[in-house]
Amino acid sequence: MRITSKGQVTIPLAIRRKAGLLPATEVEFLLRGSTVILRRARTAGRRGGRLLDGMRGRATTRLTTDQIMALTRAR
Repeated sequence: MRITSKGQVTIPLAIRRKAGLLPATEVEFLLRGSTVILRRARTAGRRGGRLLDGMRGRATTRLTTDQIMALTRAR
């Protein structure tokens, strides 16, 4: 396996599957001595965290948790 002139490398499918590296997964590189380690980013880069960050502070009314629960259960 070789690194391209753009610094790219293809991660084999079997490794991506075992590591749970899906398209758009945020990753980070660590350097330990002369070894490079690729892992999923530990920051709020996860999809759920990004979605929550995007919604935070966007509510137009202030409801209590009990009021929200009542709305979701009323049918």
